[in-house]
Amino acid sequence: MGNRPEQQEFEFTKAHKRLLLGSVFLMATSAIGPAFLTQTAVFTEQFLASFAFAILISIIIDIGAQINIWRVLVVTGKRGQEVANDVFKGLGTFISALIAIGGLAFNIGNVAGAGLGLNAIFGLDVKWGAALTAIFAILIFTSKRGQKIMDIVTMVLGTLMILIVAFVMVKSNPPYADAAVHTVMPENPGALVLPIITLVGGTVGGYISFAGAHRILDADIKGKFYLPFVNRAAISAILTTGVMRTLLFLAVLGVVATGAVLNPDNPPASVFEHALGPIGKNIFGVVLFAAAMSSVIGSAYTSSTFLKTMHKSLYNRSNLIVIVFIVISTIVFLFIGKPVKLLILAGALNGLILPIVLATVLIASRKKSIVGDYKHPMWMIVFGAIAVLVTVYTGVLSFQSLGDLWSK
Repeated sequence: MGNRPEQQEFEFTKAHKRLLLGSVFLMATSAIGPAFLTQTAVFTEQFLASFAFAILISIIIDIGAQINIWRVLVVTGKRGQEVANDVFKGLGTFISALIAIGGLAFNIGNVAGAGLGLNAIFGLDVKWGAALTAIFAILIFTSKRGQKIMDIVTMVLGTLMILIVAFVMVKSNPPYADAAVHTVMPENPGALVLPIITLVGGTVGGYISFAGAHRILDADIKGKFYLPFVNRAAISAILTTGVMRTLLFLAVLGVVATGAVLNPDNPPASVFEHALGPIGKNIFGVVLFAAAMSSVIGSAYTSSTFLKTMHKSLYNRSNLIVIVFIVISTIVFLFIGKPVKLLILAGALNGLILPIVLATVLIASRKKSIVGDYKHPMWMIVFGAIAVLVTVYTGVLSFQSLGDLWSK
């Protein structure tokens, strides 16, 4: 499925459809992790129906970021760090290092989240749950059909999360009309700036933007011929995360609209318990495990696609990189516990990755030496520039937290 003559009209085959779903769910489930669940619950409780506006705006900005990155990478046939090296020598290596550090630290949180999920479902010790999660993830990548299994697992887990949260939403019976009105007429738009920035950073920040695009490149999809495929995949990926965020928002809104107060120690879990009763804790465990497990897969896979280009000896050893990545993440969690300082540092580094790479991609889109005769649409460049500004602000905010970290 490599380069094709540009004059032919693109047609979706069964293989394309499977790859489309695989790349969509890899990106979407990478974004839908434990932090995604908590952020959505906390912001909904704080801003109520007006949070719908923040979700809408963040989706628009996310599409702007994703479609720029996916199109330029597929047109050039190069990964994010390789394009960055073409723009400025050494920049791609720097970005790969940031991805590795940030991805590793966040994967520790993902492994911990999966352990907590299994604890909520079965009462299993959190550390045993984390270890089992790591073993399951490693088995996926050591399989001869690893990438196909990865696609299937992320699709199943993603669909499972959406169906469960949709059920909780129906049970919580949110004020749909009120949410619809506030989607375009929020009560205090200025107060929603920080939530919008947080959502954008959490949905397309760090390694997440490249999860689906790098999956497509690994399937040898490259060149202008595939731009219709890329457009559909990038937009579908963001809309999938948007659907999940909207369903969870409405589920939380239905609970807090009754006057219920969420448990600050675990806001999303208390939503499930309020809506479903005692069994809600177990059902939330399923969602948490699915979110964390899929994020472990996405983080490990995408980080490996960055690390393998740092040296030619690593290029054909993606699975080995993934296994080492997962093992280190799990060992740190098992023997050190929750590495709070490492996670804060990783958050700061993660805040830098998207604006650096997206700005680099926008520069690359204007260089004939990189994209050839491809003409990148101006409206995409404008959208991309807005996303860069938003995520630069995210990076500044995240770095401010480092002052608090080192003062303790």
